[in-house]
Amino acid sequence: MPQGDCYLKDRPYDLDAMKIAIIAITAHGARLGASLVRELTEAELFIPLKHAASIETPATPYTEELRSLISRLWHEKDGLICIMASGIVVRLIAPLLEGKDRDPAIVVMDDAGRFSVSLLSGHLGGANRLAEHCACATGATAVITTATDAHGLPSFDLLAKEQSWVIDELSRVKILNSLLLEGEEIAVVDPTGQVERFVSARGYLRYHHDFQSALRSEARGYLFVTNRELPPENRLPNLLVLRPRNLVLGIGCNSGTDAEEIEQVVLTNLTGLALSIKSVCCVASAAAKRSEPGLLAFAGKYSLPITCYDSIELNAVTVPSPASPHAMDAIGATGVAEPAALLASQGGAPVAEQDKERQRDAGGSGNSIKDVVISCPNFL
Repeated sequence: MPQGDCYLKDRPYDLDAMKIAIIAITAHGARLGASLVRELTEAELFIPLKHAASIETPATPYTEELRSLISRLWHEKDGLICIMASGIVVRLIAPLLEGKDRDPAIVVMDDAGRFSVSLLSGHLGGANRLAEHCACATGATAVITTATDAHGLPSFDLLAKEQSWVIDELSRVKILNSLLLEGEEIAVVDPTGQVERFVSARGYLRYHHDFQSALRSEARGYLFVTNRELPPENRLPNLLVLRPRNLVLGIGCNSGTDAEEIEQVVLTNLTGLALSIKSVCCVASAAAKRSEPGLLAFAGKYSLPITCYDSIELNAVTVPSPASPHAMDAIGATGVAEPAALLASQGGAPVAEQDKERQRDAGGSGNSIKDVVISCPNFL
């Protein structure tokens, strides 16, 4: 993952999908935790061994130090609900903090059930929503301190989380959210229409059809939703780019093609089209390439899932390109990259196609990228 970027696809937006640990340290806290665990689908209750007999709800008793327990759960869970004093939690989690895009949601409740405090990762981690859910389930008062929420304003990081978009330069979110709070004009280019829906007339946002129109405006900040790479002169410090992951890479290659060659061809194609690798959502290929080392290594480097299709599925797709004799001889398919990309993009259209039979070297080692097709289901 490029430094400064925030990928949110692995952070669940739905509370029912979040893996949550509820941690209590007192008998009252254990009983409160028992009421909460029944309201959260993927929650697990942890209570001291000495309080295990005080509740009937299934729970995991612990004897280890609280510091050790929280440290162990930090990377295992999407959220922690700590039923104890906030000061205890602050001291225990301080050495574990990594960043707002990586830390789990932390909610703190007192063991009398009076308050439910969103302590950490309110937006990206989902702590604000989790705190409100805990409050609703127990009759507590939710305590939300993020500035945009306190003023009834939207936050662009929460929009990105909702849509599973990549945030270019996470630090820009703070700049744009501050402009929202100050009532400054923000110029928006968003072909999806999701920004206008999410904002719902809150804040001073003006919408433009293209980047240049927005940049010529008198706005104090800019928000672009795009899979395009912007030229260097347009990469302003007050510009936040949110990237939908709406590009599919269809790749066909000979056995033994290494990851470096695949990466070079892919990046060359994307650069030529001014498209961002950060907007790629998956790699599509033939079932015969499911275990291809170079393809797996390339996809792993960019955290991309690989979707593979058998020859019957590939042959059922109508594509404009002529049949490939190489693919027919190798796996009985009329093509690989193009039909695979169209299948994976679920109705998308090819954006670009790599020249066939691109050899690695003049000597003709036999390793080559046969085809790269970039498909986009929505917009550019």
